[in-house]
Amino acid sequence: MKLSKKAEYAMRALLAMARDPETSTFGIQDIATREKIPLKFLEQILLNLKNGGLLRSKRGVGGGYQFQKAPARITLREIITLIDGPFEPIACANAEKRSAGCDCGIPGGCGLGQAFAQLRQQVDDWMANISLAQVLERERRDTVSFDI
Repeated sequence: MKLSKKAEYAMRALLAMARDPETSTFGIQDIATREKIPLKFLEQILLNLKNGGLLRSKRGVGGGYQFQKAPARITLREIITLIDGPFEPIACANAEKRSAGCDCGIPGGCGLGQAFAQLRQQVDDWMANISLAQVLERERRDTVSFDI
């Protein structure tokens, strides 16, 4: 199971913005250069994040993107779901799809679907409990320990 490059870039772009609390507006070109993200791809990603309510845009001179929500209130689940949709390791890990009938034909789903439903819930819960601010805190803590 692997996240899409688009989801990875979305998280990296938001983290780049969150690392610089002194700046309130971020230009797309600056983020693209700093994070080595293709500009056209980043434009699409930031538009998705804006439409999802995580960012807002400012037009004109000095324009760019700003946080709509504080980094402490933005979870990894929220970012990944906006970009990739909900985490579903296999189709019948979703309770609705399992009750509608899996490919296996077992009413209520097979043991495999049930096992992956449990994994789906654990991953979803974990992502919902990790904010951008917490990711940055981990980064700072690890950077400090390496500098000693």
